[in-house]
Amino acid sequence: MTIFWLICAALLIVAILFVVVPLWRGTSVSNSVERDAANLEILRDQIAEMDADLKNGLLTPELHEQGKHELQVRLLEEVGDSGRTEAAGKPNPFKITAVVLALLLPLASVGLYLQLGNPDALQPVHGAIAMPRSQDDLAALEARVAQNPDDPEALVVLARSYVELERYADGSRLYESLVKIISDEPILWADYADALAMTQGSLRGRPTSLLERALELNPNHEKSLALSGTAAMERGDYQAAVRHWEKLLKLLPPDDTQNAGMIADAVAQARHMLAQSKGGKGVPAPDQINEPAARAQASTSGKERITGTVTLSAPLKSLVDPNDTVFVLARAAQGPKMPLAIVRKQVKDLPFSFSLDDSMAMQPEMKMSNFDQLVVVARVSKSGNAMPQPGDLMGMSKPLALGTKGIKVDIDQLVR
Repeated sequence: MTIFWLICAALLIVAILFVVVPLWRGTSVSNSVERDAANLEILRDQIAEMDADLKNGLLTPELHEQGKHELQVRLLEEVGDSGRTEAAGKPNPFKITAVVLALLLPLASVGLYLQLGNPDALQPVHGAIAMPRSQDDLAALEARVAQNPDDPEALVVLARSYVELERYADGSRLYESLVKIISDEPILWADYADALAMTQGSLRGRPTSLLERALELNPNHEKSLALSGTAAMERGDYQAAVRHWEKLLKLLPPDDTQNAGMIADAVAQARHMLAQSKGGKGVPAPDQINEPAARAQASTSGKERITGTVTLSAPLKSLVDPNDTVFVLARAAQGPKMPLAIVRKQVKDLPFSFSLDDSMAMQPEMKMSNFDQLVVVARVSKSGNAMPQPGDLMGMSKPLALGTKGIKVDIDQLVR
């Protein structure tokens, strides 16, 4: 900050000198200049007459020289008197202007900066906290939070690290502290809801309230709208799901066709479920499923399970970090592209085996067993976001029947 102000002061001094010095050296244009010019012209005329008289013999050389001398002395006296009169009677306006500008320029510059600039940017900036890449880094970050539990930057990074490590309970505990320190950031409320939902296995209850708080702060917050739609589907409120997701769809940039397609499919699915519920054929909410139906469902569970292995193509290994998130998900081969089951790992776990079944369903009414054919998608997320982003890496299987075992999904494509 000191260096910044020193540079500003030096530039300001140069600017002041550039403007003030010429003004200080300038002289005012007044009537005395015209008067001096007139006196000089009279002197020339009188000397010319005396020269003519000398030539015609009307003046002797001695009288001629004496007359010229007297005229010159009188002219000098008049010019000096006028200069002193001007100096004594009227200040130099150029010098006054120079003094005024020398005072106003610094005041105006500082005032404009404080009004239009960003004084907070002058505060010392501590380096951004990087996501921990090892257990030692994580331990150091935990120690920093323990020493200063009100450090929001450290809390955010540690909370996100816990979520990356699937320590959802620890992550939600930190987010609970964060929203008490910073209560006006919708992303923190949405992340808190996400972590808490992963902890309890549902967006119902407290996570839904957290999402409502996020949308109060910013009705157009994209993650909050996406999760609120999912929460609405989970509790069987399909109309609310349509409302949240349609609003989210309008907020996406025109070139984000991939996410737009996924959300449009989700809206279509929600509309289909809404139409069925109005016709009396809707899928009941989980808390409305009776015990015999639950037992029937349990008796068929596991037959839909798909297992296999995920690998990373060798040419792409240089593009990833060991701590990048890997999502493995199943979705319908035809129909909505919403994940029906999902597994979360990290690049350092590759290659790894996976198993996907109905127990991993993100929504009770959207399960693998509801569809005849599925595809398995494996994706390396650079951002940790479940929705694809440019720069992610992915691989996909061919359409599979329920119960397929031992498939191999190679991550070999770059998402653009």
